[in-house]
Amino acid sequence: MNNLHPNETLFDGEESFPIIPTCEHFAGSEKLINKALAQQNQMGGVFDITCDCEDGAQTGKEKEHAEMIVRMLTGADNKHNMAGARIHDYTHEKFWRQDVDILVDGLGDRIAYITIPKPTETDQVAEMIDYIQKRAANSGYSREVPIHVLIETHGALHEVWEIAKLPAIQVLDFGIMDFVSGHHGAVPLSAVRSPDQFEHALVALGKAEMVAAALSNGIVPAHNVSLDLKNTYQTYSDAKRARDEFGFLRMWSIYPMQIQPIVDAMKPDFSEAADAIKILCQAQDAEWGPTQFKGEIHDRASYRYLWELVQRAQISGMEMGEEATQRWFS
Repeated sequence: MNNLHPNETLFDGEESFPIIPTCEHFAGSEKLINKALAQQNQMGGVFDITCDCEDGAQTGKEKEHAEMIVRMLTGADNKHNMAGARIHDYTHEKFWRQDVDILVDGLGDRIAYITIPKPTETDQVAEMIDYIQKRAANSGYSREVPIHVLIETHGALHEVWEIAKLPAIQVLDFGIMDFVSGHHGAVPLSAVRSPDQFEHALVALGKAEMVAAALSNGIVPAHNVSLDLKNTYQTYSDAKRARDEFGFLRMWSIYPMQIQPIVDAMKPDFSEAADAIKILCQAQDAEWGPTQFKGEIHDRASYRYLWELVQRAQISGMEMGEEATQRWFS
C-alpha cells in the first residue's frame, strides 16, 4: 500500500484549498470572548472566533481593547488557537496600525487570522497586508498571517478580482449591511434578511461575484450573518441557501445559538462523506491510480474533490471512523 498522505500526493506542488471551519463567530467584549472560548472548547473547536477591535472597542479605549484581546488569547482558555481579530478600517490609520502592532507582537503564531474591514480599493488592502506581514516577520513569525477581507463597499466589489489576487488572503467575507446601505435606498432594507438577501437582483449579483472571485483564487467565501438571532431554523435555512445556491463555504455568527445551525447546514452530507472515505481508502491502496466505486471511475481529479470534502466533514465534527482517522487524521 502507498502510504503517501493525500496532501503529499494529490496536489503536485499546488497550494491546496484552505480547509477551515464553516462558522466564524464574532465577539467584541471580554465577556463575549470568554463565552465564545468556553463554547469553542465545549464543541471541540468546530468554529472560529473573531475578536472585534473595530466595532467592539469603546471610543478612546482602542489600545486597551486590543491589549485585552491579546490577554484573552494568550490565556489557558484559548485551547484551540482558532481565534483571529478584526482590526480598524483603512480610514482609521492610527488605530489599524496600532491594532496590528499590539496583536502581532502580543500573540505571535497564536493569532489565527486578521480581518480587514471596509476597503474601497485594492491598494488599501495591499498596503495593510504588507504592513501586517512585515510586522509579523520582524516579530519572528514562522508563517504568513492569514488575511480575511470584508467585501462590503461598491469599490471593493468592483475590484474584488484584483483583491483576490493579493497574497495571504484566506477568506473573503460578504458584508451585507454596508453593501445595502451603499445603494442609497435603491435596495430596500428588507434585502439584509431573507428571502430578499438571496433574491434581490443587486444583492444576489454582489454575492455571486464575490464567491466567484474567491473560489477562482483558492479563497474561502464567507456569508454575512443572519439577523434573526434566536430563530435557529432561520439561521440554518440562511446558511443552507448560502451554501447550496451561491457556493459560500463559511458564514458569520453573532449569537451563540447560531453556531450549531451554521455548522450543521454547511457540513457535507454524511452519506456523501462516508462514500468519499471508502473511495479514498481504495485510491490510497491503489497508489492513487484510477479506481472504480459503485460502477463509476475515479482518478486524481475526483480524489482532490473528495479529499477536500472529507476534510470539511472532519473539521465540522463529523465522525470519521477508525480507518480514516488512522490513515489521515492521527
